[in-house]
Amino acid sequence: MIEPLIYTPPQTQLQVIHQDAVLLVLDKPSGLLSVPGKAAEHQDCLELRVRAEFPEALLVHRLDMDTSGLMVFARTKPAQRHLGLQFERRKVAKIYLARVDGVVAQDSGTVDLPLIVDWPNRPLQKVDFDIGKPARTDWQVLERGDRTTRMELRPLTGRSHQLRVHMQAIGHTILGDRFYGSAAVIAAADRLQLHARTLEIHHPDGGVRIRFEAPAPF
Repeated sequence: MIEPLIYTPPQTQLQVIHQDAVLLVLDKPSGLLSVPGKAAEHQDCLELRVRAEFPEALLVHRLDMDTSGLMVFARTKPAQRHLGLQFERRKVAKIYLARVDGVVAQDSGTVDLPLIVDWPNRPLQKVDFDIGKPARTDWQVLERGDRTTRMELRPLTGRSHQLRVHMQAIGHTILGDRFYGSAAVIAAADRLQLHARTLEIHHPDGGVRIRFEAPAPF
């Protein structure tokens, strides 16, 4: 098991990207849980902060605590069902921005590696070709530095830690990744360099395709 860090969530105001009668879209900061943890000290989270201002808000999906970026909440039960089915049926288009260790040689590619929880070391995930669940990520290089690469990641499935494990698997761990990174990779950034930048869904009221964006803070 990975020893948890002392939880010190950022004390920032809600960053509301969009709100209407049935939908809320927010920009979650890195370091804040999406939902409450089991321990009393892990109760502070985006879900409860949102409900303090929007009591009717209903959870639709989650982001890792260390990942920042776009999260959607529903404001009615029908909207929650509608959005949940979109995620389940992979009708949601997601684009993440990441900074990774090393200089990626190719301009683009796909990682297609099945994943499963690494039980002795949970919450870590691992590649397992026998019993892992299908996981696929398309990626594209945006900018190369001397020792790092800025990348666009498009998960085609939604497995836990998918982007983190897939980048590690191709030899380019995401900077600041305290789960999968070496000491040097962890020290290279003050937070996980992974941000959910773009989210495209069908609006639950009418079905129009709508796109939201939140600029990366790194």
